Amino acid sequence: MANKQLHIQPKEINLQISLPASKSISNRALILNALAYSPYDIQNLSDCDDTRVTVKALDSNDTTFDIGAAGTAMRFLTAFLSKTVGEWIITGSERMKNRPIKLLVDALSTLGARIEYVEKEGYPPLRIFGSALMGGEISLNGGVSSQYISALMMIAPYMQNGLTIKLEGNVISVPYIQMTMSMMKEYGVDVKFENNIIEITPQQYKPIQYKVESDWSGASYWYEILSIAGKGQLFLNGLNPNSSQGDSKVAVLFEQLGVKTEYQAEGVLLTSNDNNTAKFEYDFVNQPDLAQTFAVTCCMKNIPFAFSGLQSLKIKETDRIAALINELKKLGYVVVEPAEGQLAWLGERCEQASTISIATYEDHRMAMAFAPAALVIPIEIEEPQVVSKSYPSFWNDIDKLMA
Repeated sequence: MANKQLHIQPKEINLQISLPASKSISNRALILNALAYSPYDIQNLSDCDDTRVTVKALDSNDTTFDIGAAGTAMRFLTAFLSKTVGEWIITGSERMKNRPIKLLVDALSTLGARIEYVEKEGYPPLRIFGSALMGGEISLNGGVSSQYISALMMIAPYMQNGLTIKLEGNVISVPYIQMTMSMMKEYGVDVKFENNIIEITPQQYKPIQYKVESDWSGASYWYEILSIAGKGQLFLNGLNPNSSQGDSKVAVLFEQLGVKTEYQAEGVLLTSNDNNTAKFEYDFVNQPDLAQTFAVTCCMKNIPFAFSGLQSLKIKETDRIAALINELKKLGYVVVEPAEGQLAWLGERCEQASTISIATYEDHRMAMAFAPAALVIPIEIEEPQVVSKSYPSFWNDIDKLMA
């Protein structure tokens, strides 16, 4: 697919957008549905790459699964297959083969799983010899990806001795752990999570009819668009105020950047307000996927920022800290990493690139977070098809702004 050329003429925005279903909820629902042996189809399932590869793996009679660049699928399916009797191979893209999975494999091995590395120690592809798991007690660094923790939690009720996870140190992405916990409860399993200790006794999931809500992470790009445009309104379908998604915090955070949220029966109405903070400071430890949205928004509005809690960004689809520094420099902003897990723009500018072509690094969030910059300056987005990972209709929706 050719680079996406973007130049959005400033005008008063008035659009209604049907957001994609939540990828995070969809992938958990698929695993829980399978563990419950549910006869029901999940309603409003996400149509993104990550979800499609999980559906394909769960519906397949094959013993080898290529999940491409889908990190959630890799982690959730590794745990799921380790308790599913049989011999399985799980592999992925070149980037996936360089994303660490040793911590999850070590945890599963401690609990009775048998897993081998096919190529490089500590990384996919994996050969999994699925069998009943003993379970027991493990300690995990709470600063790792919450997907490791969620993967273990979901299969825990079927471990012979249940599972106790002691999270050590600073626990990141707590809302994702709570999302997994609340969904497990909907499927009939009790989870105890107190003082950084997760306890799950042997239990059975119950089949239920489940409907996935819209994606708050996807909504963040529309908040960004309205914030940068500075005038107009947007209606986003399918969002609700009591969401289990940590990224629903975007509604509160954008109040500092000129966007007001009003909850209605069918979704949320975004309108412009004049509240623009002089400096934006926030700890993204519970919402790391919003960091790119806010970095680009603040730069485009010339609002200095200081972010912390970004430890997990280096092991996402790309090293998102380095990627943001590289690409914002093309737009004329000198963004720095003051310390591990931090990102800041202190107001320092540099010369813009003569042609601004944003590299996406096989990362859907790089493409979507930078697209709204076209409200300020013409840009092009390289490998725009990468948005299919979480929001396949994103460019169709963006084209409505240029109509």
